[in-house]
Amino acid sequence: MECVVYEERSGRSETVACGLEDEACRLALKRLRVLGAGEFGWVRLVDPSEQELQRLAEALGLHPLAVEDALHARQRPKRERFGDVVAVALKTLWYVEREAAVETGEMMLFVGPRYVLTVRHGAADPAAEAARRLDAEPAMLRHGPLSVLHAVLDVVVDAYGEAAEAVRAELDRLEDRVFSSSRVDHTEHIYSLKREVREFRDAVQPLVPVLPALLGGLGGGEGASTVQPYFRDVADHLDRTDAEVRTLDELLNSVLGAQQARVGTWQNDDMRRISAWAAIFAVPTMVAGVYGMNFAHMPELGWTYGYPLAVALMAGASGLLYRAFRRNGWL
Repeated sequence: MECVVYEERSGRSETVACGLEDEACRLALKRLRVLGAGEFGWVRLVDPSEQELQRLAEALGLHPLAVEDALHARQRPKRERFGDVVAVALKTLWYVEREAAVETGEMMLFVGPRYVLTVRHGAADPAAEAARRLDAEPAMLRHGPLSVLHAVLDVVVDAYGEAAEAVRAELDRLEDRVFSSSRVDHTEHIYSLKREVREFRDAVQPLVPVLPALLGGLGGGEGASTVQPYFRDVADHLDRTDAEVRTLDELLNSVLGAQQARVGTWQNDDMRRISAWAAIFAVPTMVAGVYGMNFAHMPELGWTYGYPLAVALMAGASGLLYRAFRRNGWL
């Protein structure tokens, strides 16, 4: 566990990293319960056990349903209120270029009057970057716990945008390969990228209505009015990323259709070549079949030039067919 206590006006912070059983941790949680005006705390947990989360929930007075949501990393992005605590579920997301895959995690944020609790599942850690941004811009701390909520949302949405750019670059490379002259079927790669985009969409689209709900829940006080523009900026970035993800999905459908059309064209070309060669070989097969019937009385059987004429007939007819098929593009 990591606990940070911020002073809103000065921007100073005090960090305690410890286990929940440590004396330092108990003192930090005790201090959170008595924080006065001008101070707020931020507690950060990573993949906590049920016992650890229950103990911390008791110390902060969290609702049991909120604890259940934070424990199981299978939540859709959402916003809920438990008394004076607002709970927000987010999907963290990053792009692994080496595997051309979108990886996801999850984060729950509990924003109380004088504290923020973040519970992270997965490798991505938006809390670390959010803390760095708050340290670099201490003026944001005057908004209290909402400044942490904004910073985390901003980091997560920025990561969405970076991942969308990486997926777009991969799609551009895939388009170039699909429309190249090589006869390689990229259908499997396209379907794989479609699965990644669907996972991306499942993280981004449910979050889009959450931010307006957050803005509506901030109230109309002076503090809320000053922080609302920052949340609107995050919402605007999220809307752009959502539109980009939808575009990527549509482009992948188009690329898939183009790939399937090219595969169909290749199959038709192969069938025409096979049919052309079958027609060419049918002529000598027919002539040889006729003269292989061994009837006693057949024309040209006793003729000196019968064999050369039959061979010439087979070669000439085959040559004419080959030339015709070449002219029509079948060979």
